Amino acid sequence: MDALHLLEAQRLERQTELDSAKSKIERNQLGQFATPSLLATSMLEQAKRFLPIGKPIRFLDPAIGTGAFYSALLRVFPNDQIAAARGYEIDPHYGEAARLLWRDRRTEIVIGDFTQAPPPEQDDDKYNLVICNPPYVRHHHLLAEAKKRLQAQTAQIIHMRLSGLAGLYVYFIGIAHAWLQEDGIAGWLIPSEFMDVNYGSAVRQYLTAQVTLLEIHRFDPEEVQFDDALVSSVIVWFRKRKPRPNHEVRFSLGGSIDTPRLHQHVSLETLRQERKWTRFPKRPVRTARSIEPRFRDLFEIKRGIATGANDFFIVDTQRIRQYELPSAFLTPILPSPRYLESDEVLADPNGSPLLKRPLWLLNCDLPEDEVAENYPALWHYFQLGAAQGIKDGYLCRHRTVWYAQDKRTPSPFLCTYMGRPSNDRAANPFRFILNHSRAVAPNVYLNIYPNQMLAQALADRPELKHTIWYSLQNIAVEKLVDEGRVYGGGLYKLEPKELGNLPVGELFDWQQEFLPSIPRQVPLF
Repeated sequence: MDALHLLEAQRLERQTELDSAKSKIERNQLGQFATPSLLATSMLEQAKRFLPIGKPIRFLDPAIGTGAFYSALLRVFPNDQIAAARGYEIDPHYGEAARLLWRDRRTEIVIGDFTQAPPPEQDDDKYNLVICNPPYVRHHHLLAEAKKRLQAQTAQIIHMRLSGLAGLYVYFIGIAHAWLQEDGIAGWLIPSEFMDVNYGSAVRQYLTAQVTLLEIHRFDPEEVQFDDALVSSVIVWFRKRKPRPNHEVRFSLGGSIDTPRLHQHVSLETLRQERKWTRFPKRPVRTARSIEPRFRDLFEIKRGIATGANDFFIVDTQRIRQYELPSAFLTPILPSPRYLESDEVLADPNGSPLLKRPLWLLNCDLPEDEVAENYPALWHYFQLGAAQGIKDGYLCRHRTVWYAQDKRTPSPFLCTYMGRPSNDRAANPFRFILNHSRAVAPNVYLNIYPNQMLAQALADRPELKHTIWYSLQNIAVEKLVDEGRVYGGGLYKLEPKELGNLPVGELFDWQQEFLPSIPRQVPLF
């Protein structure tokens, strides 16, 4: 084993020790997911193909950790080709170890916050190879003051204001733009969610307008790249140069970086119009249709009730008896889809769902003093919840009355909000439920409410309910997946707006009479 491979073996051993000294929860909150050694090597080998042969390399890793990419750089490129190397690491736990490990190499490791470091002023002092696995810190873990600073910085650098829902990795991409030389190459190992979500629109605009996007490789969602991450990952390569009008981008999926399972070239113009980039390379380019009915033209879609503490607010018969909870504040509610044996929920004469284990939603909007005076048993139960810290949870503390739930009427049709494909449901991750009961749904479902004309028709022709349900169940899996998004481990998710955007022109043969009579322009994507 040569010296560089021995160093990499030592780095991996040290990485394991450092990771084990922190809890998984702590590393998740800080977005610390170590890059696998083989993946780092593959990315540097790919970078070699993008760079001119023999060009001196100025290397930057804004979140270096213990140095996975730097180690790969040393093993892939000749030593005399590496002109400069710098890494930033905000956590001394990893930064000090990296400094010690690479102390005899020509690299500068700065222990500090990359996002607050001043970039070089001269282009020659910037870097022509930026490779990074930035911290995956969700937006709700960013302090409000830090988020404002990051938004202001990125707006100044790339002239775009990022959504408050953007994760920290998005700010890293924007801020690193100021560190990258003109014609320099950047490779980012990041979550794939930016390809589909609304907050990712600024990233997609940046990639199609301010730089030349070269390639996006998406790993198979079934193959999570990090043992303790629940996101699917992509590698994004671009050159810091304005794109040419006829430029095409290579999309690849699955397999390895060098030998993907699928690949496809997509024009820049297509990418600028398409808001769901994860459809490539599995799906063809969508053809433009200026006016086409969408799911939202027939139905209003609302997410189910988010209680803030299901274990407390959703109760069964035993708990109702134990705490003598008054029936006036109990509403039937459906269980999680995993406990729903059938896709058709039947009801008794009172409208209660026929389930093996009925559940109720505890919902009271009375002021606390009124509950304490008139409903002592219910007040005692609420006091128990307060003692458990439930009233201080995010949702509860933002309510006028912490135990009051959102108002939702029972919906005749429901769709599961997320799921994984299962063989007994033709690999469809989503289930469409026909609800005959007066039970409301928790937030693991989407409520599908018929529009006014359709609701009136259902009242006049009850048999139409099954016709609609059969049509919903027969929607092709790929059409739903096209509109939704996928996470690590093959977890699919469908937001209300995404379901609402589903084209239905060729899906339902009963729809025309229930569409609005005046045609209107519908967004293409």
